[in-house]
Amino acid sequence: MNSRIAIVTGVSRQKGIGRAICYELANKGFDIFFTYWLPYDKKMPWSVNEDEPELIQKEILEQGVKCEKLELDFSSEKAYQQLLTAVESKLGNPLILVNNATYSTETTINSLTESELDRHYAINLKATTLLTLEFIRQFKFNKNGRIINLTSGQSLGQMPNEIAYAITKGAIETLTYTLSQEIASKGITINAVNPGPNDTGWMDKNLKNKLINQFPMKRIGNPTDTAKLIGFLASENAEWITGQIIHSEGGFKR
Repeated sequence: MNSRIAIVTGVSRQKGIGRAICYELANKGFDIFFTYWLPYDKKMPWSVNEDEPELIQKEILEQGVKCEKLELDFSSEKAYQQLLTAVESKLGNPLILVNNATYSTETTINSLTESELDRHYAINLKATTLLTLEFIRQFKFNKNGRIINLTSGQSLGQMPNEIAYAITKGAIETLTYTLSQEIASKGITINAVNPGPNDTGWMDKNLKNKLINQFPMKRIGNPTDTAKLIGFLASENAEWITGQIIHSEGGFKR
């Protein structure tokens, strides 16, 4: 590989999947550029500390690779261009793109508003699509390009009380296999990973006790499970895998 630079979006929290992905890729020798957006996490039940992105960056640097970060609101205009410009300026030309940033709130038949649907669309679908397409257009190599999207198993079953999240993230599965054939000749693969219910700090004890019986391995998925799969998909060994939606759920029973 002429370049080993990976972009990972949505990396705010030390317990999050984004942090685990960054750590796994850094351990494989990739330089890391990650984004975060603290105002969103601060509003969520799990919250976030101001210094968590800094601590994540420090942890990655300790792996002996380069690491840069950028606080970025993906709902802002041209955010995807701002990101790619920053990556090239600070590290170089990226080989890997992991679309992990997401927006999720409870939306029901009675509560979904136009503005809340727009927020989900702006982050989960619009920003991911535009960043993915610009990454493809700017790709400087002829092989080993990787785009890895994060989904949540929307095609496997219903997601009650999450209308906006389900429909916007579900579209990412369609984006994944729609682009796969066209970009294969450019040396880029694109796949999506569904981690299933994942213990990133948002589950309380009651929910864990309820979910554990739906996992035949009698444990709940964790960020490292997801990161290991993404680490493989980012490697040269995964060059023949593209256009796939991979459900990494440990046999989770819906």
